[in-house]
Amino acid sequence: MAPAHDRLRRLVLLLVVATAAAALLLAPTTADAALPRVQHTPTKADGSLAILVVGDWGRRGQFNQTLVAQQMGVVGQKLDIDFVISTGDNIYDDGIANTSDPLFKESFSNIYTANSLQKPWYLVLGNHDYTGNALAQLDPAIRKVDSRYTAIAKSFIVNSGIADFFLVDTTPFIVHYWNNTKFDWRGVAPRDTYIANLLKDLKCALTASKAPWKIVVGHHPISSACGHGNNTELEELLLPVLRRVSSRDRKPAVVFSY
Repeated sequence: MAPAHDRLRRLVLLLVVATAAAALLLAPTTADAALPRVQHTPTKADGSLAILVVGDWGRRGQFNQTLVAQQMGVVGQKLDIDFVISTGDNIYDDGIANTSDPLFKESFSNIYTANSLQKPWYLVLGNHDYTGNALAQLDPAIRKVDSRYTAIAKSFIVNSGIADFFLVDTTPFIVHYWNNTKFDWRGVAPRDTYIANLLKDLKCALTASKAPWKIVVGHHPISSACGHGNNTELEELLLPVLRRVSSRDRKPAVVFSY
């Protein structure tokens, strides 16, 4: 087996921003945190990972989604990827109505058809997913439609040996969404309690993680130079948790999209 520092260098993160199975075990909650976990055992002999990250994509193939999917397939084959992470806004404009909504196949199954992309997809929800039936994307029945689609909870952890991925539900943090009646807040309200519990569980899980890399994934950026700008709620609530963990351990890598 390669030395640890060589293995770290071989962790490949390909950030694919689009407007547009390996060994997998769904494990129950562990004692050190309430966040559910997926165990994704690395298949490469040296324990390295190659992944793709994509966000803001589900558009029935329009807005260049199909073109991006084709290139993801090419790169995925070249890198022999282990899995794909989605940072949310999985289905535009308003998520899906239920697990049999044809929009799911039209925006996912029928688009990401390359052999290299027939790997697990680990997903968080974005604000556009919340304006539909937010729970439908978490329903185990969705994996009967397409077994790749893995969102076992609104926030969860993917343990993959060299790296632990902490998928965080950021939409409830954004205050102005709460005044919009289109949002599906089932399982979230009351907001303050939901966020407090999520931050506590995230802090416990990050602190307990022994992985060399800790990668936090969410939909909304903490800081951004784009038109949306910074998210003050994440600066005030989430960033301090990441900083506290960083002060005692390897700094977590953060992957957010908008």
